[in-house]
Amino acid sequence: MQDWNIKNRSDACVATGRQFAEGEVFHTALYREGDGFRRADYSEEAWAAQGKPDGTEQPFSSWKSRFEQPAPPPPEPLPRDDAEGMLRRLLDSPDPSHANARYLLAVMLERKKVLRHRPSPDPSLLVYEHASTGETLVIPDPGLSLSDLAAVQEEVSTLLTGLSAPTAASSPEPDATPPETEPPAGASSSAS
Repeated sequence: MQDWNIKNRSDACVATGRQFAEGEVFHTALYREGDGFRRADYSEEAWAAQGKPDGTEQPFSSWKSRFEQPAPPPPEPLPRDDAEGMLRRLLDSPDPSHANARYLLAVMLERKKVLRHRPSPDPSLLVYEHASTGETLVIPDPGLSLSDLAAVQEEVSTLLTGLSAPTAASSPEPDATPPETEPPAGASSSAS
């Protein structure tokens, strides 16, 4: 199984180079390219004029959206310890043991309307578009059964809980002296 990181939504039509206007309807197509996918965004005029995008190349998946300029992200003082942050970390991880957790996090984010499900002709691959950034995510469907869900939910819960705890490298160590060995406030230490 493999996860793919695909470029974000473009600000301009790939065929004409014209910038999209706020609220404009545009078309997105995903094309298989080697072992991954290539995303191309088209104005409605370019999509209609070409019949099939890129001439004869048939897209793996395509959909229509309204262009919205993404708001600049607010500065993040601390790493995000939420489902989206965890999904992003797991997408960057090559560890195949996290396939179930990636799938469950993507479905959770779809239910929260953070991710939008997009058509996929391959039932073993789920295609999502991030609602605010337009980023495309392709996540393999691990084929979980209902009996697997409890274990995967526990795995995700453990991963999210582990993120909330400070790590030794990221949090400064307090004074190494245990509190019970310190003299009480106002007391002087005397040598015997």
